[in-house]
Amino acid sequence: RYPDRGYGGMFRKWLADPAMGPYQSFGNGSAMRVSPIGFAMRTLDDVESEARRSALPTHDHPEGIKGAQALAVAVFLARKGKDKRAIRDAIEARYGYDLHRRVDKIRPGYKFDVTCQGSVPEAIIAFLDSDDVESAIRLAISLGGDADTLASMAGAVAQAFYKEVPAAIVAEVERRLTPELWALTQEFCERYDVAW
Repeated sequence: RYPDRGYGGMFRKWLADPAMGPYQSFGNGSAMRVSPIGFAMRTLDDVESEARRSALPTHDHPEGIKGAQALAVAVFLARKGKDKRAIRDAIEARYGYDLHRRVDKIRPGYKFDVTCQGSVPEAIIAFLDSDDVESAIRLAISLGGDADTLASMAGAVAQAFYKEVPAAIVAEVERRLTPELWALTQEFCERYDVAW
């Protein structure tokens, strides 16, 4: 339905070849798309289970699964009102990511990295260093590299944590989405009580 939306090369091959199974990807696509699970699930166990299930068809490498789980759990914990320290400590303990860094220290040496292990921690750190949704997105983008994916991951955790997205960002999202996708987004937010 949306064939020209910037899918990765391996994903395109996977789509074109029905016989091709999962391809051991540990790319950050599994984490980029997982945030709705953190908003929709009711328990931490359900979040981890569903994040794993969402990753498996295209990102079945252990790092691809771990990245999806870490991001979904960060969203879930933020949505449940955990403070930043609790979120950081939980993600470090469960997934082994080093989140005791700052964006300002990461930025000078950061390179384009589409792996989960090279982008999910950085996106979560952008959230941890932020003051609001917009600053989380800006901090993620400031790292460079796969900036749109970093921003989507950091922005998801920030939305769950701050519970408010600037009206200008919401208006821009509405402008860019098809009416069908905008309606689906609104329906999801209403169903799962996701704050705009």
